[in-house]
Amino acid sequence: MSLSVGIVGLPNVGKSTLFNALTKNSVPAENYPFCTIDPSVGIVPVPDERLWKLSEFSKSAKTLPAVVEFVDIAGLVKGASEGQGLGNKFLANIRETDAILEVVRIFENADVIHVDGGINPIRDIGVINLELMLSDLDTVNKRLGNVERDKKRGEKSAVIEFDALAKIKAALESEKMAHTITLDEKEQPLIKQLNLLTNKPILYALNKQQGGKNIDENNKEEFNKLIEYIKSIGGNYLVFDAKTEDELKEFSEEEKKELQSNTDISGVNNLIKKSYELLNLITYFTTGEDESRAWTIKKNSTAPIAGTAIHNDFKDKFIRAEVIFWSELLESGSYAVAREKGLVRIEGKEYIVKDGDVVEFRI
Repeated sequence: MSLSVGIVGLPNVGKSTLFNALTKNSVPAENYPFCTIDPSVGIVPVPDERLWKLSEFSKSAKTLPAVVEFVDIAGLVKGASEGQGLGNKFLANIRETDAILEVVRIFENADVIHVDGGINPIRDIGVINLELMLSDLDTVNKRLGNVERDKKRGEKSAVIEFDALAKIKAALESEKMAHTITLDEKEQPLIKQLNLLTNKPILYALNKQQGGKNIDENNKEEFNKLIEYIKSIGGNYLVFDAKTEDELKEFSEEEKKELQSNTDISGVNNLIKKSYELLNLITYFTTGEDESRAWTIKKNSTAPIAGTAIHNDFKDKFIRAEVIFWSELLESGSYAVAREKGLVRIEGKEYIVKDGDVVEFRI
């Protein structure tokens, strides 16, 4: 399945630098607003040592990791929803992603301009999120106009959608995000198709700078307020040093681990994993001489649904699946021994695929 995370934030908070570190590619990261004009897209492998161990076990000719698509979107400013800065064009780019990675600057550096003149992470988050809410409000109002006509004609789905939209509109007008509204199973698919920005999961990347005046180090009280604020709006966070990570991108994984061992800063791999978790995803594996591969599925997927990650036909043609947990396969030394031990299970259509399962489908 195709997964996409939009990197957003104010100008000059480290979005493009972070994107460079994630993708090991170079996009402009200059010290002025709106350096990024068209969104840059990078396909980033999900780090997973289990896959490489399985590949070594099977002596696979190819090893294919799961991937996440990261999209670097131009800096937003106050008034973007009304066309300020580069405005609605980039809100549209965000709307096409599955989740949002919001970069928030928590360092002071006189050589790096802040668009609002000073560092205030809570204010910065508020500016970005308000623009997302205003854009969603515009989308909801337009949709309400269309649905109202269908409601008057007595269409049942229109009545359900109208009521759901009204609840979301009230929340947005109160400066609350769409994801704070509880929708029932009939309302959810009707609202999902609108692809509302504030209905997407958000991960806040708190960007500090080595040698800079970082809030988490110099103002613990302010940093604690920031964390409580993020939690209060239903967000997740991690602390990150985009500039250092970008500089480390050419180092080996072992060298990176050694350099980061004495810090509390999340590295690129942790950020990728966190983004993966943000989308409520798990990984299962297929392995053999031709290839070992990681497959991305939604958590709690049944075996036939999980099979569609390989091919859509697997859902309808599914007969059974042979399943073993990855570590049990490695510990057994071979499939033959694993079968003798009864570790390879035959599962049917109702089986819920687990993170780390090695699966062979029978169709």
